[in-house]
Amino acid sequence: PVYPPGPGGERGCGSTLLPLQGLLRPPQKGIQMTVATDNTTAEAPAAAKNAGKVRFVGIVSLVAGLIMAVAGVFTWVTVADQLADQNITVAEDAASFAGAPVDGPFTAYAQAQIIDQHTMESTGGLTYAELDREDPLRAMAMNSSFLQASLFTAVVSFGVAAFATGMGALLVLMGLGFIWTIPSKRD
Repeated sequence: PVYPPGPGGERGCGSTLLPLQGLLRPPQKGIQMTVATDNTTAEAPAAAKNAGKVRFVGIVSLVAGLIMAVAGVFTWVTVADQLADQNITVAEDAASFAGAPVDGPFTAYAQAQIIDQHTMESTGGLTYAELDREDPLRAMAMNSSFLQASLFTAVVSFGVAAFATGMGALLVLMGLGFIWTIPSKRD
């Protein structure tokens, strides 16, 4: 490619570096660089040292990503199995998933919502804290609160599991990207 003249009006080798001017900087003290001619590559001990660091970061990212992804999938399956073992079915009058078994985040959320609706109807719109201590509905409101909290905890657990799996996959891709950008010693 032909580039416009350099800052001093020169053409040729100096002007071919014009697009790279922002990336170039003088060698740092203590780093020796040799430039070979006749189509051989330049040797830079610092580049080899950095390549090892980048490869190490890539391997660590890859391993951490695999661990996170496996842990996320394991958590999702464990929470789903625990919910399914409880044999809970979403109430027939629920806004969504009516009659479905509670074994995932959406069905758990739907069941928690309908439990809250039933409790508010039974207590006249009063929460556990708002009911009189002697009110017989207070125990029912307390159980309702505990059930909702458990179901919402399951929903959050599914979210954390999905996040861990997604971040694990991202770290695996980043690790592979780091590893693949470094030429092997055979190259």
